[in-house]
Amino acid sequence: MKAAIIGATGYGGLELLRLLTHHPSITVTSVHSFSQIGEVMTTPYPHLSTFISHTLEEVDVEGIAKEADLVFLATPAGVSANLTPSLLEAGMRVIDLSGDFRIRKPFIYEEWYKKTAAKEEVLQQAVYGLTEWKKSEIATARLIANPGCYATATLLAAAPLVKNGIIEVDSLIIDAKSGVSGAGKTPTSMTHFPEIHDNLYIYKVNEHQHVPEIEQMLQEWDENMKPITFSTHLIPITRGIMVTLYAKVKQEITDVTLQQIYEESYCHSPFVRIREKGVFPSPKEVRGSNFCDIGTAYDKRTGRITIVAVIDNVMKGAAGQAVQNANILAGVEETKNLHFMPLYP
Repeated sequence: MKAAIIGATGYGGLELLRLLTHHPSITVTSVHSFSQIGEVMTTPYPHLSTFISHTLEEVDVEGIAKEADLVFLATPAGVSANLTPSLLEAGMRVIDLSGDFRIRKPFIYEEWYKKTAAKEEVLQQAVYGLTEWKKSEIATARLIANPGCYATATLLAAAPLVKNGIIEVDSLIIDAKSGVSGAGKTPTSMTHFPEIHDNLYIYKVNEHQHVPEIEQMLQEWDENMKPITFSTHLIPITRGIMVTLYAKVKQEITDVTLQQIYEESYCHSPFVRIREKGVFPSPKEVRGSNFCDIGTAYDKRTGRITIVAVIDNVMKGAAGQAVQNANILAGVEETKNLHFMPLYP
């Protein structure tokens, strides 16, 4: 399969290049930018030397279609909505790493993203690319909406509880923390080194744009699920997300049973690793990898379950999951060029 990357200079685009450069089944034919057209990739990014020789090109749909079967869109929200229809009309498949196609109802997207939604007929073609739970749909998709980083960790943590009807539908609380790369390359006052170093921030309280895609998927699994409480925090690390999920059980459960439910739910998922009972993961233990590590606990005293999930936000939360989905589209093992150990320390 031949692929083009639009938005190749952001963190997600650069990670796609890292993963696809030596991919045995997917070849990068071209890289594209809106702001650095004509620049050789190795000029702003010398770490790519000896691996990448591409020059950043303008976005020319007809030209891309002559060489590529698949386009990765690593663009800001609002860009993909306008660009994707012409890419699909040209016969290419699209994996969009932005939020433009994750939410089915246009008015909900516009409420949370404050941007004009994609055309509804295009939205209806999109498959939500949560790989572990959507493989059959992904395999035949023309347009894949790659999930958000917070949404990926949260939904992988919540799925066994919701799909098995274990928790009260109005009790889900998520405390989420992300490294600074999740905010993208453009610096802000909050991500400026003297501000975030030795500090942390809570942000977008009750307003984070990943909330509606999380609730949409939860309600697909159980139509009775109620709105969630979702808090996001920026922490002074480069990569990584930790999601701590709390929920009230409908009836008493044991730690052993809870552990078994998670192990059975993900026994065929090569990138989800369930820790031993009572052992909880940290973000550094998945850094640079496509793994989601999960730990579980039940508090008999309060009747609440605690689930901890960690991912690398640039990998499983973005480019890694996009390549995992591309592997399925290409008809190869979903682990192809992704099954390597995390970086440590």
